[in-house]
Amino acid sequence: MDPLILARAQFAANITFHILFPTITIALGWLLMFFRWRWLRTHDGAWLAAYRFWTKVFALSFALGVVSGITMSFQFGTNWPGFMEKAGNVAGPLLGYEVLTAFFLEAGFLGVMLFGHGRVSERIHMMASFFVAFGTTVSAFWILALNSWMQTPAGHEVIDGVFHVKSWAEVLFNPSFPYRFTHMLLASGLTCAFLMAGLSAWQLLRGQAERSAPKVMRVGLTVAALLIPVQIFVGDLHGLNTLKHQPQKIAAMEGVWETERGAPLLLFAVPDDKARTNHFEIAIPKMASLVLTHDADGEIKGLNDFPDAHPPAAPLFFAFRVMVGMGVLMLLVSWVGWWMGRRVGWAPQRLSRGLLWVLAGMSFSGWVATVAGWYVTEIGRQPFIVYGLLRTADVAATTVPSSMIALSLAMYVTLYLALIVAYVSVLKYMAEKPEDVIEPDALERAEGRAAAALAKGSAT
Repeated sequence: MDPLILARAQFAANITFHILFPTITIALGWLLMFFRWRWLRTHDGAWLAAYRFWTKVFALSFALGVVSGITMSFQFGTNWPGFMEKAGNVAGPLLGYEVLTAFFLEAGFLGVMLFGHGRVSERIHMMASFFVAFGTTVSAFWILALNSWMQTPAGHEVIDGVFHVKSWAEVLFNPSFPYRFTHMLLASGLTCAFLMAGLSAWQLLRGQAERSAPKVMRVGLTVAALLIPVQIFVGDLHGLNTLKHQPQKIAAMEGVWETERGAPLLLFAVPDDKARTNHFEIAIPKMASLVLTHDADGEIKGLNDFPDAHPPAAPLFFAFRVMVGMGVLMLLVSWVGWWMGRRVGWAPQRLSRGLLWVLAGMSFSGWVATVAGWYVTEIGRQPFIVYGLLRTADVAATTVPSSMIALSLAMYVTLYLALIVAYVSVLKYMAEKPEDVIEPDALERAEGRAAAALAKGSAT
């Protein structure tokens, strides 16, 4: 195979695996702070048990995210040396700032958050929890700033093919950054909310954690029900921004080949990149123009206007519909689930088992939507690595044989699949045996109200 395609596939495998875990930890840090606040306010041991349990989920997710992020960084040198040679003046400092400000902040206080409850004061422990949550958000800020700059570059000049920064403010707050950053934070909130609701539902189906699981499930469904409409609104703004700065991406997402006004919305089609047409179209007249431009007769540029500088249509077309379809399903499930839970007062014995099975099945729905959206973002930038200025093919390694890339790709995929299976299996075990997760913490020299509340909860 083409070494360029293999190198892209390898990086895609790494980023796909890596993004799963920050998508959980970014929002989970803040929700853990909410659990801590509820415990301090009510002294209800159920909130403390929820905090203990989900702290372990955070630690597991954080560890896998860090490890996969390191391997991804190595590939800048092995497969994409030209990227740092040409854009390193922008990318290098941003990645360095992420390590210095965010990663050190998280790593410095994570130990206190994980092992300090009962050993330090409640105020110090709350402060440590805050800095860990804040660090995850700061990390997302730097990474999204770099990615957004690659999508909508600004604040630079190119001298002899090398990018030099003219304004860091323009680099950081480039035209698409506010939308991408907000979109990602909301995606993390939704991913974490459905994971919480799903694991809590599984615990109730197994007769476990009947004091804390309903509370966590209620938090998850409430967060999801509130964030979904906001995500739809932000997604619309993001779409308008993308139409302005990356019209090729929008054309591929909607399967538009010829520039037209009043473009139809394709509910289903099979884009054919070779024939440059669609097969088996099911469309709503003028709806694409209305959604994308807020004008039923608005103009949508077609892919044929960019004959040598547009992404492949089929992957974007289907990935976008997977993302939107999963979002609609999450909206329905969260609203219906919240209404059903509120109607019975979130009593475990009165919650519908059908609802619990649906929520358990939707535990990782946020992963599906996030990965699909990330594919739309990254594939939609092709054939450029820095949109409109630097092509991906121009920065790929030329000395690494395709056989070597293929071998390492196979090893990565095998390892990542095994790790995902292990991760899900551990979460399943933790949900089914919560006492094995939180009781050691309660007995491990914990002091004061924390130990008393956990002991009382275990007895109950």
